[in-house]
Formats: sequence, C-alpha cells, structure tokens
Amino acid sequence: MKKIIVAIDGFSSCGKSTIAKELAREAGYIYVDTGAMYRAVSLFCIQNGWMTETEINPEELEKHIQSIRIEFKTNAEGKSETYLNGKNVENEIRTLEVANGASRVSTLGFVRRELVHQQQLMGLEKGIVMDGRDIGTVVFPEAELKIFLTASPEIRAKRRLDEMAFNGESVDYNEVFDNVKERDDRDLNRDESPLRKAEDAVVIDNSFLTREEQREILRTLFAEKTLE
Repeated sequence: MKKIIVAIDGFSSCGKSTIAKELAREAGYIYVDTGAMYRAVSLFCIQNGWMTETEINPEELEKHIQSIRIEFKTNAEGKSETYLNGKNVENEIRTLEVANGASRVSTLGFVRRELVHQQQLMGLEKGIVMDGRDIGTVVFPEAELKIFLTASPEIRAKRRLDEMAFNGESVDYNEVFDNVKERDDRDLNRDESPLRKAEDAVVIDNSFLTREEQREILRTLFAEKTLE
C-alpha cells in the first residue's frame, strides 16, 4: 500500500487528536498534533511574560519565534508527548489559560507561517497523520485523505470539561463553554488561515458517534485511499 498524508481539521474539542493518534498508531504513521504546537507557543509567551488574559506582545514574540523548537516524542507507553525547547510540556499546555492563548497566537501571521513551514517539512516523505485547523486547506492542500471533524459546542464543552477534570483542574462548565465559543469565533474569523472545510474533505459529525464507530469510518476511508 502506498503511503499518504492524512489531514484532519475541525473545531476545538472534537477529539481530532484522539482519532489522529489512533489512526497513526494503527497505520504505523507519524502523528503530529499541530494544536499542541500552537499551545507550546502560547506557553512560551506566558512563561516570558508576553501574554496576559487581555493582552499579547507580538513584537517580542516575533523577535524570538526562531528560537522556539517544538518536537514530539513517544513515551514508554507509546503516547506522543510535546517538547518545547527540549522540555516535556505535555501537561502544562493542556490548561484553559494556555488553550485560550493558543487561539490568540494562532491569529498572528508570522507564527502561522513559521509553524506551517515546520509542519510541511515533517510531511515531505508522507506516512503522516496531522490534525489542526488548516491542514487540508493550507499545510497540505494536496493531502490524499482530508477529514473535517465537528460536533455541537455543548458536547465539545462537556468533553473539554471532563478532560480537564481528569487532569485535576477544577473549572466551571459555563466558563469552558464560553471559551469553546470564543475559540470558534477566532478560528473562523481570523485573517490568517481561518478554519475552513476543504472542498474535498469528508465531514464527520461525531456528536453522537461512539469511538468505535469513528474508528470504523476512518479505517474504511484510509483503506480506500491507500489502495487507489
């Protein structure tokens, strides 16, 4: 079977990373979590005092964007973890503060251009599954398989709340729901690479799908593309 590029786009908290990781593991492909890359940039800004809840200092970030090195390494359990300049930041980037900041830094053209460049380099030899907001439209418009994942904002907020509770973070549902809606608005309306469904993407609304139902849909689509 030929190697292909799988691009999975969609709204926040749709489970893009989960299904992308599973597909990559089953196929023996490389998995790249682009959302984690923007979260890492957000964390870098927060650590350096360039971003607060209301403001961001794009000038300082642009000066140092070339010094940001993001990698993905597989841990002993076979799970991919995010490293920022050599440090494991997988847990740090999963907070609500960092997630909100990621949506903000992703609107900056110089940030997107730098990370898109890094992402395209990762996919030169194919055999890659990448998820994000603009993978099928900007990063890999030539991807053989494009998926656009969606779900209702209420369900996505509940999923995000459960994930954060599992990680020991106590937050209010309404706060999480408002954050989901705010991120949707930013993703859809930003000037640089807004969230859009690629014309040839397959739409999957997983609001009421089980994990296994999602897996079967993806397995079928993936098999069809690799056998073409």
